[in-house]
Amino acid sequence: MKSRRRFLAAGLAAGVFALHRRAFAHGDAAHAGSKRVPVEKEQQPWGIAGEAKDVSRTIPLEMTDEMRFTPDRIEVRLGETIRFSHHNRGAVMHEMVIGTPEALKEHAEMMERFPEMEHDEPWMAHVRPGGRGETIWCFNRPGEFQFACLIPRHFQAGMIGTVVVR
Repeated sequence: MKSRRRFLAAGLAAGVFALHRRAFAHGDAAHAGSKRVPVEKEQQPWGIAGEAKDVSRTIPLEMTDEMRFTPDRIEVRLGETIRFSHHNRGAVMHEMVIGTPEALKEHAEMMERFPEMEHDEPWMAHVRPGGRGETIWCFNRPGEFQFACLIPRHFQAGMIGTVVVR
């Protein structure tokens, strides 16, 4: 009985989550090189989607199959709009998702349970093997945040970086 309740609760949570956000593929084919639709700006605890015209600097970010980002620590000024230029040097799909440690941990756990979950947000970039991508983000909230790859088992392997906003 207890396991049946857990199963039903997990199914309900997945359904609510899927309906809550716009759905786009999480895999490499749907994101690699696809045109992005206009970004819906929604304030997050870690900032808001930025505009290309407001970019103050570009930070190249490499992703590897050693489950690491380079650089893995970034400092930005409060209010700064950054263009992250992603390059996946690996042979498997990687992504960069910006958020609070709590939000990223929760999302990583959800991805473990539902690896085919579909979603896309302006604070996420999916990069196919050998591919490139970008994220433009305005850090309008001070604090220490993270970026991570939430592909199942990548986050757990330590594919996490830090953004310090002062």
